[in-house]
Amino acid sequence: MKITVDFEECLKDSPRFRATIEEVEGDVCELESKLDKLVKLCIGMIDAGKAYNAANKQFVNGIRELAQQSTKDEVIESSLTKFAESLQEMINYHTILFDQAQRSIKSQLQTFVKDDIRKFKEAKKQFDKVSEEKETALIKNAQAPRNKQHEVEEATMILTATRKCFRHIVLDYVLQINVLQSKRRSEILKSMLSFMYAHLTFFHQGYDLFSELQPLMKQLGGQLDLLVVDAAKEKRDMEQKHSTIQQKDFSHDDTKLEYNVDADNGIAMEGYLFKRASNAFKTWNRRWFSIQNNQLVYQKKFKDNPTVVVEDLRLCTVKHCEDIERRFCFEVVSPTKSCMMQADSEKLRQAWIKAVQNSIATAFRDKGEEGEKLDRKSSTSTGSLDSGGEPKERPLKGESALQKVLAIPGNTCCCDCGQPDPRWASINLGITLCIQCSGIHRSLGVHFSKVRSLTLDTWEPELLKLMCELGNGVVNQIYEARREELGARKPQPGDPRSEVEAYIKAKYVDRRFVRRPSDEELRNKVVSLSKQEKRLSSSSEHLPPRPPPPTPKLRPGQSVKSADSGIQNSADGSREMLATTPSNHSLTEADAAESPPMPMPATLPPPSPCKEMVFYEPKEYSSGLQLYWAACARSLPDMAEALAHGAEVNWVNTEEDKRTPLIMAVQGGSLVTCEFLLQNAANVNQQDAQGRGPLHHATMLGHTGQVCLFLKRGANQNATDIDEKTPLTIAVDAANADIVTLLRLAKMNEEMREAEGPYSQSGDETYQDIFQDFTHMASNDPDKLNRYQQYDTQKP
Repeated sequence: MKITVDFEECLKDSPRFRATIEEVEGDVCELESKLDKLVKLCIGMIDAGKAYNAANKQFVNGIRELAQQSTKDEVIESSLTKFAESLQEMINYHTILFDQAQRSIKSQLQTFVKDDIRKFKEAKKQFDKVSEEKETALIKNAQAPRNKQHEVEEATMILTATRKCFRHIVLDYVLQINVLQSKRRSEILKSMLSFMYAHLTFFHQGYDLFSELQPLMKQLGGQLDLLVVDAAKEKRDMEQKHSTIQQKDFSHDDTKLEYNVDADNGIAMEGYLFKRASNAFKTWNRRWFSIQNNQLVYQKKFKDNPTVVVEDLRLCTVKHCEDIERRFCFEVVSPTKSCMMQADSEKLRQAWIKAVQNSIATAFRDKGEEGEKLDRKSSTSTGSLDSGGEPKERPLKGESALQKVLAIPGNTCCCDCGQPDPRWASINLGITLCIQCSGIHRSLGVHFSKVRSLTLDTWEPELLKLMCELGNGVVNQIYEARREELGARKPQPGDPRSEVEAYIKAKYVDRRFVRRPSDEELRNKVVSLSKQEKRLSSSSEHLPPRPPPPTPKLRPGQSVKSADSGIQNSADGSREMLATTPSNHSLTEADAAESPPMPMPATLPPPSPCKEMVFYEPKEYSSGLQLYWAACARSLPDMAEALAHGAEVNWVNTEEDKRTPLIMAVQGGSLVTCEFLLQNAANVNQQDAQGRGPLHHATMLGHTGQVCLFLKRGANQNATDIDEKTPLTIAVDAANADIVTLLRLAKMNEEMREAEGPYSQSGDETYQDIFQDFTHMASNDPDKLNRYQQYDTQKP
């Protein structure tokens, strides 16, 4: 119930006003109680949902294990795998639903209680206090004696001042009451509406998912009816066969062992025999013998590799053995050894002897034919080797984030199927997706695609800028470069999910449509990117001034003169070298022409620069090297292309102090390139040959925005380089107040969490607020992060 308090009525301080205030205070107190209860119930619901999801995941894993165990039955394996994938997708939808419940109910309503209701309570305290003061002043004024003029004047002045203060505070209090009454409606409705929309999305996703699964389920239902009928028929046949075999006479079954040279499995004869060991005890062991490929072999167990008794039956003879105690023995003798064996009966012994003799005869008869086959096989192999030498051609949350991302060319339709008005995105690929394709992308795993909602999720500034740097047009030029050449059809809206899924897997997992560059194209690309560090575009982020250029790095045995000539001769391609200083700032064209670099303060030592970046002709050009220099040149399309060509995101340049693409992105000074590499699983703690990780380099170069980003992504601020320096030590030496603040705040937050337990929230609000401020400043107003240099240069 909304209770509005009149401003004029409050100045009268009438009983009607007091009654209204009392009613409002009771209503707000009850509202706070109900909201607290709702938030606690929401937390309980989310915890129960997480427990349900965990149990559901175990159940789905059980289905997958059953499917893996049923690999010999294609119908069961494929069906269970498909069911497990669908149920896993529903678990993902449940996870999203619970996340939205936490955002819309828990977070929003808690914020309303903490901020707005807290302000109301504070205003109430002030109102109660000034009301008491006014009552006291009125009583004192009434009690002032008429004959004491000074007391009358003093009481009158106090009453006048108190009334004036009362009017100001009561007006503020009434304003706070009316604002709260107005806001409670919008906050509660906004929270619940967001929660209901999350449910709507959840059930739409589930309906779409199982609508696609329904044809398969109907098909399996029809197959199941046939399987029941077939199973009953097979049962009758097996019972009949069992009865028939049971009536046979097996007393002379050993005669059924026959030699068959044309057996399909290549085994001419097989069965159990006792074999006398060659040890001193001459023990007898029962083994499974077989004649195959003109060899006599045996096995102890079926899974064991066969042990060869006779390599080539053409070189052996077989004979009866009557001079030993055991019956039914025979011996196979070769030029190098003999093997004594025992059959279970005389007939079986005769069968084995005859089988070995027939194998010997067959081996001699097939000798000529085998030689001809080997000759033909040899010539065929040679031909295939010759032909194989030739290369073969093989075929911000909500509407603001949505508007910014959809404004990029090509983003108004789904990147994979063309569905208009997409509402999902893959943040590591930089593309927009429809709801169906987003579900398929999510099933690929986060190592291929990380899916996020454009309308339901919160977007950090650097992530939003990443999306705006790429887009569907750029990514499709890379991942669909050879699609038309290969004649592959791109899915259309409304196509079956199976076709869309096959296309997406071919596009991003197999990368079937990516055009692989030639060695010359790759070389030109790498050289071009390595030279872009000096001419960064004016749209790049502004960075702090760079220190004076260091001396170029020399190869062992190379003089300064030869290094200079190497720079001059880079144009002819015989030896390319681009010597540059650490890229810790970028200038617009106007800045480069008109303003010299800002000097470092004379009173403070400049930050220790990282080793200078020098481009040498590498021993080998690779997609990893392209990613390396593209990160320095801040070219996200070239970085995406390198990853599509198979570049390792943590590729190490062993010729350049073991630097990684992420360290080169720090050198390039771009926050977005760092974010792109981190979203594609770059290691934020990987160190170079100097023991310095990305956080070290960002601190040394004064890149506050990158320091903030790396700390949010879990960078280890306690890591030391070969000089035993941590990032905090470097920031203190350089007197970089912003970076020192960030590092110390992150360290303090970490220590508070460790001290107060894993569930502590101490320091979270302040920590998040400050880091959020730095994040927005680094992405939207980077000049403000240079204030400490600007201040220092103005010192006398």
